[in-house]
Amino acid sequence: MSEGTMQRAAESDQREPRVARTIRTRRPSRVLVGAAVVPAMLLAVGCSSDSGSDSASGDETPAGLNETATESATPEVVEAAYASLPDACEVFSEKTLKSVVPEGVKSGKSINAAEENVTGDCRWISLDNNGVDGSQYRWLSVSLHLLESNAANGPGEDRAAKAYETKVTAAKAVDGAKSVKTEPVTGTGDQATAVRYDLKKDGDTFKQQTIVVRTENVVITLDYNGAGLAGEKTPDAAALLKTATSAAKEAVEAVEEANDTDASASPSKSASKTPSSGATKASSSGGSGADVSSDSDSDSSTSGRKKTSR
Repeated sequence: MSEGTMQRAAESDQREPRVARTIRTRRPSRVLVGAAVVPAMLLAVGCSSDSGSDSASGDETPAGLNETATESATPEVVEAAYASLPDACEVFSEKTLKSVVPEGVKSGKSINAAEENVTGDCRWISLDNNGVDGSQYRWLSVSLHLLESNAANGPGEDRAAKAYETKVTAAKAVDGAKSVKTEPVTGTGDQATAVRYDLKKDGDTFKQQTIVVRTENVVITLDYNGAGLAGEKTPDAAALLKTATSAAKEAVEAVEEANDTDASASPSKSASKTPSSGATKASSSGGSGADVSSDSDSDSSTSGRKKTSR
């Protein structure tokens, strides 16, 4: 081998390591670049997957949510305070009747066919007939209406409050009523209003007193009017209202006693829970009283629940 050839071979051997070193130096940079790309791709895939998952979860209703919503949409109905009504014809003591309708103690009659523990009505007529010397006429009626709590109509107290307002409105809208006045009645039930007016009939003036009372989930409508007939003096409206208010309070007490399982039987009045048998529409022979009663809300079902305390 010539000296020139040997020199070129030596130079070639010296250059090859540099190339190899260059290649080895450059490879790691490509590997690092590739390694950097992979996590970025994995991150992109992960974000895409999470985004899809969030979107899907937004469209889906978690298990049990519908059931909870349904339960919330149907609130629990609170049990009404009263579940029973006394016999409407026996809510007043004999002493009260002798004061309110002195000549009609034995004439109490059911007005309408009643639904047990839902409605009850009774009427008394008193005529102190003195012939040509004139007569004093009195007319008393009481109507009881119990409204029970149920899921369809709501709490009994709320239903009774609406019925109470309806009956007060009806009392103020009687045909022929003159000089209509309303005033609150205190110390009687939870709500009480007196509606007063004059009513002319056959030339005589009748002084009408209507008291509407709500006690818990029971509405009581008491009508009381008086007139002086055949020239007899017209009774004092203030005195009639005082008498009617006293009777209304006694009716409230009768409802309370009918629902108090611890109450002892009263000798002066009955708290019977069964309305008078054979209750039918009765005609008011010789009567001229204004009967203001409207059942705006009725309920034929009862649960037999009792109120044991006030």
